[in-house]
Amino acid sequence: MASVRNLKKDINFLASELVTQAYLSKVIFKKINDEELDQLISDALNFKTEFIARVNHPDGKDNPKLVKSYFYNVRKDMVTKFGQLLDKASVFPPDEK
Repeated sequence: MASVRNLKKDINFLASELVTQAYLSKVIFKKINDEELDQLISDALNFKTEFIARVNHPDGKDNPKLVKSYFYNVRKDMVTKFGQLLDKASVFPPDEK
């Protein structure tokens, strides 16, 4: 299992990637306006705050199986939420089938 420290680094990296993608969409590709940029940055900061808080307070500290399951679910939720936010900030829309 990855350490809590590495998980927090991953969360910070993903939040910074969301902000970077939002700026690229605004400045280079002109796909979004100022209000949308502000909203995307706010969403990225909320993403970071929410998941850092979840990592700092795991459920079932006494039971290793519960802790492992908790962090597995945090990572799964983090990837899902990041994908949703990245779709909003992305220059290229996701493939629709």
